[in-house]
Amino acid sequence: MYTLEADDRHFLQIAIEEAMKGIQNGEGGPFGAVIVKNDQILVRAHNRVIIENDPTAHAEIVAIRLACKTLKDFQLSDCVLYTSCEPCPMCLGAIYWARPSKLVYSATRLDAAAVGFDDAMIYEQLLLPSEKQKITTLHLPLPESNQPFTWWAANGDKTLY
Repeated sequence: MYTLEADDRHFLQIAIEEAMKGIQNGEGGPFGAVIVKNDQILVRAHNRVIIENDPTAHAEIVAIRLACKTLKDFQLSDCVLYTSCEPCPMCLGAIYWARPSKLVYSATRLDAAAVGFDDAMIYEQLLLPSEKQKITTLHLPLPESNQPFTWWAANGDKTLY
């Protein structure tokens, strides 16, 4: 089992401070994130849902976007992502796509749920077949549906991710 190191505690504390900054500025919910590479802070971010009017502007997503721009890369290889709270399903998906080497969080999803940030419904919805989910989801295959995939597969000049 992994043991937290002193650096992990330090960077996690900075993520918590970033969450506090976002709350104090009225920019979004109580969440902060820090991305570190080679023991140096690459970016700090906090939830910006309210100020951006963007439901995807969670601290982790904001941090990933900023770090990728900074690195000029769509992956966060050799980076560590520190978050003040366990990531929601959307953020966790983005984290896996970004491929950092490690994720460290402090508060749990249950802690977040206790103050009104309850992702349990999303986790439950993901387990249901689409016809039983709360948002109506329709599958409408068109004859040209696979055209982009066919072109992608045949194209020799592409970057896999």
